[in-house]
Amino acid sequence: MSLLRFAANSSTLMRFSKYHALGNDYLVMNPADYPGWPQPTPEQIRVICHRNYGAGSDGILWGPLHATRAQFGLRIFNPDGSEAEKSGNGLRIFSRYLFDQKLAAAAPFTIEVPGGVVESRVEQGGQLIMVEMGRVTFQSDRIPVAGPVREVLNEKFTIQDREFTFCSAGIGNPHCVIVLPEISAGLATKYGPDIEVHQNFPNRINVQFLQVLDRRNVQIEIWERGAGYTLASGSSSSASAAVAHRLGLVDAKLTVHMPGGQIGIEISRDFAIKMSGPTTRVAEGTLHAELFTTKV
Repeated sequence: MSLLRFAANSSTLMRFSKYHALGNDYLVMNPADYPGWPQPTPEQIRVICHRNYGAGSDGILWGPLHATRAQFGLRIFNPDGSEAEKSGNGLRIFSRYLFDQKLAAAAPFTIEVPGGVVESRVEQGGQLIMVEMGRVTFQSDRIPVAGPVREVLNEKFTIQDREFTFCSAGIGNPHCVIVLPEISAGLATKYGPDIEVHQNFPNRINVQFLQVLDRRNVQIEIWERGAGYTLASGSSSSASAAVAHRLGLVDAKLTVHMPGGQIGIEISRDFAIKMSGPTTRVAEGTLHAELFTTKV
């Protein structure tokens, strides 16, 4: 059943909850509010997320779903209609939603996404969420990055008019990290789109430009796969911190600074990541069937 037909024929409201995590905003859509409808299509996702024609967001969190390896299942959709394997900010927001809806307590609980299983803990009444994000890998076949199996550290490519030295990391989703002495939003918006779709990265890639401030602080600018320039990202923070630590540039406990705010990262000896950051509840609302007469 299409969402338009569902909306027209159902007395169930098409509910959503909106949250942001450091300016990275998501709509949580609970499948229980959409009986008989498996999930939004890419076309519907693009309309819902559109800032002018829809409710507006950086993506959709579709859950909770049945999970075989965790207490809750979740699927994460980018505003271009593609699906993300994992999102740190999305997981924090979904954890807050579960807590707000009294579906989960503050004590640790598990969430399964296509990129793996994570453990979340709600603190400060929902104002702070800690997520065990899993282990970072630098192995090319697991990220993935084209070419022979190797750790992808300090390799070079030329994008447009500039040669960059990059590292790649995977934390359930793929990342390309470029360490520079100075970074800017302009760098991300100019080079990010081409790096995202570079032939090195068969599944496309999230891009971070990273500046080391000191041993316990880094700053990043982000071009997110399927979403574009992004104010903050939990998985980008995790991957960037892990790369900086792997290169010996920072300590194992550090703060990642982004235009939207700060995320705390702790890196274990096996490169398992503990991420801590805030969430903000924005709105509750309903989608109207007329929304889906628009194509974007």
